[in-house]
Amino acid sequence: MTTDESRVSLRRLLKRLTASEAEIEAQELQRESAESGGMPARQCMRGQVVSVAGRLRTVVYTPRTNLPTLEADLYDGSDVVTLVWLGRRHIAGIEPGRHLTARGRVALRDDRKVIYNPYYELESPK
Repeated sequence: MTTDESRVSLRRLLKRLTASEAEIEAQELQRESAESGGMPARQCMRGQVVSVAGRLRTVVYTPRTNLPTLEADLYDGSDVVTLVWLGRRHIAGIEPGRHLTARGRVALRDDRKVIYNPYYELESPK
């Protein structure tokens, strides 16, 4: 191993040892997302049809008089994309902590990335 390679290895080790738990989790999610073929959420732009993979952070049912919605925040380690299912109160398997891959067109709502009625694939629980 050359001195440059050993320096790089040492830097990686020190970074890993000093990183917070949240940073380590974010790196792990980014790696898993890339392995499953997902586009990093931070790179998603309005109007693009994308596939994003990550973990559901929150799932909220929003009752409305004309159209109920189920909303879930998908975090892939780089950013959050909100998945919105219109007219749904509950979807089996859509729960906090669950890993999934979602596909759809990105929209912006209140400066947040949103995919309405996404196609999704649940990953088996780990």
